[in-house]
Formats: sequence, C-alpha cells, structure tokens
Amino acid sequence: MTIAMKVASQISKSSWIRRMFEEGERLRQQFGSDNVYDFTLGNPDVEPPEAFSRELRELALSPLPGMHRYMNNAGYGETRGAVAERISRDSGVAVTADHVVMTCGAGGALNVVLKTILNPGEEVIILAPYFVEYKFYIDNQGGVPVEVWTDRETFQLDIDAIARAITPKTRAIIICSPNNPTGVIYPAESLRKLGQLLKSLFDRNGHLIYVISDEPYARIAFDGNQVPNIFPLIESSVIVTSHSKDLALPGERIGYLAVNPRMAHASVFIEGAIFCNRVLGFVNAPALMQRLVAKLQNESVDIAAYQAKRDLLVRELRSMGFTLVKPDGAFYLFPTSPLADDVEFVTLAQKHRILLVPGAGFGAPGYFRIAYCFDIGVIERSLPAWRALAKEVGLSAA
Repeated sequence: MTIAMKVASQISKSSWIRRMFEEGERLRQQFGSDNVYDFTLGNPDVEPPEAFSRELRELALSPLPGMHRYMNNAGYGETRGAVAERISRDSGVAVTADHVVMTCGAGGALNVVLKTILNPGEEVIILAPYFVEYKFYIDNQGGVPVEVWTDRETFQLDIDAIARAITPKTRAIIICSPNNPTGVIYPAESLRKLGQLLKSLFDRNGHLIYVISDEPYARIAFDGNQVPNIFPLIESSVIVTSHSKDLALPGERIGYLAVNPRMAHASVFIEGAIFCNRVLGFVNAPALMQRLVAKLQNESVDIAAYQAKRDLLVRELRSMGFTLVKPDGAFYLFPTSPLADDVEFVTLAQKHRILLVPGAGFGAPGYFRIAYCFDIGVIERSLPAWRALAKEVGLSAA
C-alpha cells in the first residue's frame, strides 16, 4: 500500500465540506459560476479591515531588522501581550503574555493543546453537531473522541448528557461558541454549570478535565449578543482561536491558545504547550502575521453584513417551509433536512445547483449546513432555486 492504511481509511471518511466544494467546481465548469450556488465552505470572501492593509504597507516599507527570523516558540512577547490584554478586558481575569502561545491557526492550537494533555487512549468529549476535524485532531494525539449530543431542538449544551459521558478516562471537552455548524451561542449560565460540574469532580478526586473553547467566531455575534468569555466561568479552560474569521485571514494561519491563569498547574501546561508547538513541526506561528495582529486585536470585519445575510436566509427559508434554529452568530445555518436521509437531500439540491453539506458530516444526520460568508447577491440569485427545491421535497410555503 502506498500510504498508511489508517490515512487511507480517514480519507474515505474525510470532510463532506471539501467533497461538496469539489462537486461545486464540476458544476461551475458545466453551468458557469453565476448559475451555481455554493453554500459549502466557510471561506470568507470579505477583505480584511483597512487597518490590516495599512499596517502591512507600513511594515513592508519600513521592515524591522530580523523580522523574518525565528523567535521564542511561544511567539513574540509584544504579540502575546496584546492578545493577553484583549482577553483580560473581555474576561475580567488578569491574563499575561506568559499565558499565551501564538499558533498556526486554531487547528494548530487544538493539536498543540491535545498533544500537551493527552495520554494514549484518553477520551475527549465532542458535542454534536461538531466540526468534523475534531475527530482527526484527537486521533492525531492518541486520544479517543466521545460524541455527546447537545439539545436536539435548540443545540444548547445538555449538561446532564455531558455528566453521564464522563468516565475516569475523560481528559477534555471541546466546545465551540458561536458554534460551527449551528451558529448558537452558549450562554454564561450553561458554561457556569459545566464549570461547576468539572470543579466538583476535581475537588472530589483530583480528576482534572480541561474545557477547550474553540473560538474563531467569537467576534461574529448578532442582535447585540455577546459571547461569554470562558475564563470567569470554567477554571480548567483553554481558549484556542484564530484570526481566520474576525480579520478574514484564513490563508495566513495565525491564531493562539491562552490558558486560564486560575487553572491548576497553568504554568506547567504552558511549558508543555510551548514544547508541543515546536515538536509538532509548527515551530512558531508566522512571524509577519504576528507583527500585524498585535496591532489589530480591537479590529473586526463588518458584522452587520453577516447579520443581513443571516436575516435574509432565515426569513426566506422559513417562508418556504424549512425548519431551523435562528443562529446567534458565526455564518452558518443548520436546518432540519426535509428528507429523512440528509445525504439524499443534499444530492437532490445539486440538481438545482445548490451546494450544501449534509449533517452527517458534522455527526448530525438529519440536518444540513449552509455557509453564507459570501456576497449577498449570490443568496438573492439562489432564492428561485431554493423555492424549486422546497417544492420538489413537498414543503409548504408560509
């Protein structure tokens, strides 16, 4: 066999998102880009804030000596300090540069955290619906994923279900808020209850369970909602995130991890994370991007534009008879599939040149995901196709 059997098996089960994106390429070649409505990939088509371009020009015209060399594996001190200052302000917890490690995006951060904490065979709880790469990241570091459903009506945390899933092998829980793929925000009270559950376990028997908060969408919240910072609510927490979404820099692979200073043995964790950032082969986060994002911690893309797209889709799809939870943030919808088989529904949608991702790709058969991080004109042009699809599957217009 040319490649490892395990890798070959994982490729066969790999991301529906990429698979559907590739199908979109075929349809675009056949029908033209304007006649294909691709809702598959969370790849923002908005440009970074003007402040990014300004800082990039300034750095290009006045380069710093040695700015492309290696630095401490944790990243530049001034960048980590800027991140820590922002987290401190958001959380009310005193975070310093020593609690932050700059990483190659949120994916890099997740792998660093999991390698830091996991012994072979230990379990990581993931909450369905979930980002499918979590399973591969956990497997990368020798762990075992354990799927636990959120509430199937609201997609909110089911604390009792999480409690039942915890075993002596449980090492971590991954949460994502606003969530990919549902767009829901977990309220502070739910997170506080989760923190109380884990603290009681630690106080009773010393069983430390980490909560890894995956937060690339944390600044994309609608209707005046605020995404609760996890640090005041859960002691054993680690933030992992990137600037892929809030600064529209997905291709630059710049992110960070931050450990809660209130967590037991936080300094030991950071020492391990810095080591793992190196030995996983990341070595350090991209130097140029570190310089830039240090000055952009208070910048963001236009959230109002995303909210307008959400509102348009929610209004129109509900009027066609689709059932869905209105998202609080991010740029995804996760409606119920009108057909019992979500893969069959997504395949049927292709007939109308609508590209979607089945819920099965997120551990949630019976649903489908819509990404709307592109020009609103595409959504408007797609509406007749959506209406034809709704009619074909027997939905009743409002």
